[in-house]
Amino acid sequence: MRRSFRVVVVGSISDGKTIAAGLGIRQHARLVKAYGGARWRKMKGIALVRLRDGSLEVAEVDWYQAHGIGRRELKVKRLIGRRT
Repeated sequence: MRRSFRVVVVGSISDGKTIAAGLGIRQHARLVKAYGGARWRKMKGIALVRLRDGSLEVAEVDWYQAHGIGRRELKVKRLIGRRT
């Protein structure tokens, strides 16, 4: 089982890349049912995040987004480095 957890992004997400789009997203039907029909994209990027303990870390994050709906279900995939 993969471990992922929700966090607060501090600042902006850099190096955003599309890793899947449209019906290529495994969760496409669920996204349409939950948020509405649109051209969904699964994205990844690098962001500074605040963890539950209050520390700041640079992390690789994934999320889904669609035009007119915005960014949904942001999650940390892996921690890259610690910031003070």
